[in-house]
Amino acid sequence: MDRPRTIEAMQTARDCIATGEGIARGLSFPLQPSDIVIAPYAKCGTTWMQQIVHGLRTGGSMEFDEITAAVPWLELAHDLGIDLDAPQAATPRAFKSHADWDDVPKGGRYIVVFRDPADALVSLYRFFEGWLFEPGSIPLEDFALSEIAEGGWWRHAASWWRERDRTDILFLTYEGMSTDLPGTVARVADFIDPAISPEARNIALEQASFAFMKRHEARFDDHLIRQRRDAACGLPPGGSASKVSTGHAGKGLSLSETVRAALARRWDETMAHEFGHASYPELAAAVDARNLPRSA
Repeated sequence: MDRPRTIEAMQTARDCIATGEGIARGLSFPLQPSDIVIAPYAKCGTTWMQQIVHGLRTGGSMEFDEITAAVPWLELAHDLGIDLDAPQAATPRAFKSHADWDDVPKGGRYIVVFRDPADALVSLYRFFEGWLFEPGSIPLEDFALSEIAEGGWWRHAASWWRERDRTDILFLTYEGMSTDLPGTVARVADFIDPAISPEARNIALEQASFAFMKRHEARFDDHLIRQRRDAACGLPPGGSASKVSTGHAGKGLSLSETVRAALARRWDETMAHEFGHASYPELAAAVDARNLPRSA
């Protein structure tokens, strides 16, 4: 059994990760008002934020085999045999989702992280390489152009940013997480529960560092998904899909001029057209400005 070697074959395998029934069950799950849904687009800091939230609510418990078991993925839980109603390690309950605002279950509270789509594309490519497709078989440019044409990042970002005035959504940027992790942890803690102790905040900060997560990399590598879904996707065992990278921005600098032009066109047609943000840095600045301390 070989891994896919074309974009079409890769997409077929990708579409089998979650079943239609599983997605429907997850997106109809009744949330409680205290629930936290971590809802970035793929490769935009989801796992990092799962670790921050879990560390804050537990005071640093690492009693989990893989983060998906501790902070379940709504759209995939059914297909992984995870009961979304099962007691979690601590309160508030926390879940992961990549759904747009229009599709995500309502009634909880939400953390959305935006990331430069160029960087997210490269990260997604590296994540899939060696798992969903044979290393070296699909050029980065072909993969990126396919993802840009599909438009998932932009649909997701626009759907959430339309809701930017809601008080039950915390907006952050991956770049802000990278440059100011202490500030990020503090904002997330205050959003979850301002009464979270300084000790728990400090532990969560340490455990969200690149060095700590790299030492515990196997707890963030999606091995539960590979073990339980690779056969259904027609994939051979033994793939790798680590999520712990450098935590730094700038991966998109490796993209070709052709891809960068396609990214610019997609941006102009979507985020610039609807919201007036001429570029991703303008959107990121608008997000970061929301998180500045308000003067008395």
